[in-house]
Amino acid sequence: MDGRIEIVEGDITRLAVDAIVNAANTSLLGGGGVDGAIHRAAGPELLDACKKLHGCPTGEARLTPGFRLPARFVIHTVGPIWHGGDRNEDVLLASCYRESMRLAHEKGLKTIAFPAISTGAYGFPLARATAIAVREVRAALDDYPEIEKVYFVCFSERACRAYAAALASS
Repeated sequence: MDGRIEIVEGDITRLAVDAIVNAANTSLLGGGGVDGAIHRAAGPELLDACKKLHGCPTGEARLTPGFRLPARFVIHTVGPIWHGGDRNEDVLLASCYRESMRLAHEKGLKTIAFPAISTGAYGFPLARATAIAVREVRAALDDYPEIEKVYFVCFSERACRAYAAALASS
């Protein structure tokens, strides 16, 4: 199975995959970090498509075309804001990965790239988040054998190390 998961350090907006996952906010109308970068790279059509979705609750996911991105689709998911771990943050983050993988499966996608959801401005502890990400993606790959490759795309070497540790210990 490890051949179906790859850790990549780089810019998620440059990957030519079936779908990239956007760590979005509940409005889906753009923001900072990965969300802002995806909106800028995809062009104004992405904002127009997101407006039609009327937002997305935390833990859920929505699909749009990729427009000017090399990725055909964007899966927008809203991760939880970290409040110390006592507000269902783990459950909500796990749901982001499950729902994103479910959408990829339903759309017949073969390749999907994830950022480290909720670990930036939302403050989710990186090691905890990567362990959840790896666990949920591995489980989904068991359920969806047609998904050929999942990339964990990291903006830093520190994030790459966290994903590598999570993969090694799972």
